[in-house]
Amino acid sequence: MLPATLFLAACFVAFTNGANANFKGVASLYGSGTTTLRAAARWGTAATFAGSVAALFLARGLVAAFGGRGVVPDALVADPAFLCAVALGAAATSFLATRLGFPVSTTHALVGALAGAGLAGSGEVRFAALVTLFAYPLFFSPVVAAAAGAALALVLRAAGLLPDRRTPALDAAHVLSAGVASFARGLNDTPKMAALVLAVPGMDVGLGFLAVAAAVALGGLLDIDRVAETLGKKVADMNPGEGFAASLVTAGLVTTASLHGLPVSTTHVSVGALLGIGAAGGRAHWRKAGEILLAWVSTVPCGAALAAAAYAALTAA
Repeated sequence: MLPATLFLAACFVAFTNGANANFKGVASLYGSGTTTLRAAARWGTAATFAGSVAALFLARGLVAAFGGRGVVPDALVADPAFLCAVALGAAATSFLATRLGFPVSTTHALVGALAGAGLAGSGEVRFAALVTLFAYPLFFSPVVAAAAGAALALVLRAAGLLPDRRTPALDAAHVLSAGVASFARGLNDTPKMAALVLAVPGMDVGLGFLAVAAAVALGGLLDIDRVAETLGKKVADMNPGEGFAASLVTAGLVTTASLHGLPVSTTHVSVGALLGIGAAGGRAHWRKAGEILLAWVSTVPCGAALAAAAYAALTAA
């Protein structure tokens, strides 16, 4: 039963990831009034699916990072109950955040789940490895994104290249850059969840990636509205030019991280870029940003607690 449970739990992680994260690359399209929420969601999901499929060929280096090796003892990594607990803890964390409308990081949820299940399973977690592999890029990504967003907005505004009205050329460039950001998100996130699916005995690599890609797309189509409203309307007010600038920053940073195997959070990059653009124009919503920050801080301990509880339940059964 455990291999089947592991497969279903990993697909649940992917579904909740799609529901919570597929809108992050296209939030500026909706926030700037360039498209409707539904149109942005469909475009973001399609581009994310393409990135998920491409991850099979371009970003498999992240699979090893999220398999648990180097973070917990190797004997525990081979335990299906441990992997099931990681998947269930991360999925439950993302699901709760999505229900509350908070954009959180699946990467953070997985990191917390690895730590929680590791402590419950062996009492041994190499926290130095967690910091080196995950904490540094996750900590710096929102700061870099916010700074880059603010700087780009100021430079483009000074050069007269930040239009406050839509034009056909601006719309086309904005839709394209949002698609690139969503593609990069699929490229960066899919291997993290595929690491769990590929732990199922006999699982084909290609089928594992496709299962994750399909579940991510399904979550993005069926359960995206609450997070979409938060990202599109509640982080910052923006005009079409500012929305395009935020999209450029998100696409550039997440693509760069994916190609270099850095497990950054698209959530942190997207929110950082939107907040930086909003701050540059004096229209950032700082109270909502504070609420999102609190959700980010609680993601790791929540994932750890839920994964530890899941491991205890699985091993007691």
